[in-house]
Amino acid sequence: MNDLKHIAIIMDGNGRWAKKQGFFKRMVGHEEGAKRVRELTIHAQNIGLKYLTLYAFSTENWKRSEEEVSFLFKLMDRYLQKELKLFLDNDIRFETIGDLNSLPKYLQKRISDTKRQTKDFKGLTQVLAVNYGSQDEIVRAVNKAVKKGTEVTVDSFNNMLDSSDFDPVDLLIRTGGDVRISNFLLWQCAYAEMFFEDTLWPEFTVDMLDKILEKFQQRERRFGGVE
Repeated sequence: MNDLKHIAIIMDGNGRWAKKQGFFKRMVGHEEGAKRVRELTIHAQNIGLKYLTLYAFSTENWKRSEEEVSFLFKLMDRYLQKELKLFLDNDIRFETIGDLNSLPKYLQKRISDTKRQTKDFKGLTQVLAVNYGSQDEIVRAVNKAVKKGTEVTVDSFNNMLDSSDFDPVDLLIRTGGDVRISNFLLWQCAYAEMFFEDTLWPEFTVDMLDKILEKFQQRERRFGGVE
């Protein structure tokens, strides 16, 4: 599939979807959005994708209300508890990127346990970006280099990033209508093809993803080379 190994998605529009549907609470949109994660994860596994990275909670999301932040963490905990069987039955490895130290202890434990139980799987790797910001990731990587006294090259720096074990992003998708990447995988998306969709995340379907994949196949990726 045109060497497609890694898709990254900015799942935007949950709150707006909830408002559009007449719900008072934004949280309903987050719950509906979690269902799309499951559907797309299964599809990604079926088409032989190697990595699916999803922007679940950014370093900037702490600015949201305490009620919403708390809900998002509990939703993530329930999601991992519920989806463990899916991972185990389908050879799906679970990983994260981001600074987990600020997360609630119960969620840290759930993440750690899920990683441990799926660490040897060879199918799709689902990566959740949790308390993640690309600038924060880069600064942490720089500090690692300084602490180790390591000469910084592209390869050595890449090895200090949260995503060091993953292939670079081939395809970045953002739902919700905004045309920006919002501090997401700045380094890893150096040569990614980008698609910005007006569709709100809870309305994004497998068929929509397949249409994007068809367009991706038509693009010529030169990685800085000539035609």
